[in-house]
Amino acid sequence: MSKQEMFKDRNISEDYFFLDIEDYPTTPWEKFKRVVKRSLKGELFVGLWVVLREMIKFDIHTVQYPEEKLPIGPRYRAVHEMKRLWESGTERCIGCGLCEKICISKCIRIETRYDENQRKEVGEYSINLGRCIYCGYCAEVCPELAITHGGEYENASEQREHFILYEDMLTPIDDVLNKKQREFQGFGAITPHEDERLKKTPLAY
Repeated sequence: MSKQEMFKDRNISEDYFFLDIEDYPTTPWEKFKRVVKRSLKGELFVGLWVVLREMIKFDIHTVQYPEEKLPIGPRYRAVHEMKRLWESGTERCIGCGLCEKICISKCIRIETRYDENQRKEVGEYSINLGRCIYCGYCAEVCPELAITHGGEYENASEQREHFILYEDMLTPIDDVLNKKQREFQGFGAITPHEDERLKKTPLAY
C-alpha cells in the first residue's frame, strides 16, 4: 500500500476499544443507589478532611482589604507622582511637554505660561486616569525626573472622566522639608547607586 493510499484509508476501527459504561438508571431506586455509590467514595472524605484541617489551623490567608494590603514592587506603575527639588522645594517639571507628546493614549494635557521672571512654568496639568494605560512612557521620557509612577493603585471613580490634577500629584512641600519624598521610588525614577554602575568610556578606539 502506497503512502497516498494509507493516507486515504480511514478504517481505524481496529485501534478503538470500548468502555464498560453502565446503563443509565431508569427507576427511582436505581437512581438512588447510583447517588449513594458515587457519594460515599474516599475522595469525598479526603476533601472533607482537608477543609476540616484548614479550619482547625485558624491560619487565615484572606487579606482584610483595605485595612491590609499586599506589598507591591517599588517600580510598580500606578498613579503618577510629581517630584520636587530637594534643595529649594520648587517643582521639577519645566513644562517641556514631552510627556504629553509621547502619551499614546492621549490622556495627558499640559498648559504652560511665563511667570514674572519670564520663566516657563506649568499652568494646568491633568491626567485622565480613565484613559491612561500606565505604560510608563511619560516617566521614561521626562528629562528632569519630575514625573514617576507611585504605588497608589486605588483610582476608582464614579465617573468615566476621572482626572488627576497637578496639585494632587505634586509632593507636598512639608514632605520635602521633612525629607519624606522618596527619590528612588516609582517607575521612571533612577535606581539607587546608579553612579556606581557607570562605566568609563574607553579612550582607545
